[in-house]
Amino acid sequence: MSYDKVAQAVNKVVGTKQTLKALENEQVKELVVAEDADRKVLEKALVIAQGKGVSVHPVDSMKKLGKACGIDVNAAIVAIKK
Repeated sequence: MSYDKVAQAVNKVVGTKQTLKALENEQVKELVVAEDADRKVLEKALVIAQGKGVSVHPVDSMKKLGKACGIDVNAAIVAIKK
C-alpha cells in the first residue's frame, strides 16, 4: 500500500538529509520508512516527525522503497511533502 502511495506521490524527497531538511521546514505530511534500514540513521528524523505530529508508515524493504521512488538504489526513508 505505502509503496503505491510513494510511487504516485508527485512531491516527495528521498533520503535522510533531504527528509530532515523538509521536516525542519515543516513541509512533510507523512514519512515512509523501510524497516530493514539502520535505526541509527533514521532516529533523528523519526524523533522530529513524532514531535511535529507527522505520521510514519513502515514498509518492509529499502530495495522496494527505492524502486517505488524510481531510483536504482535502496531508500531508507521517503518524505511525502504537503
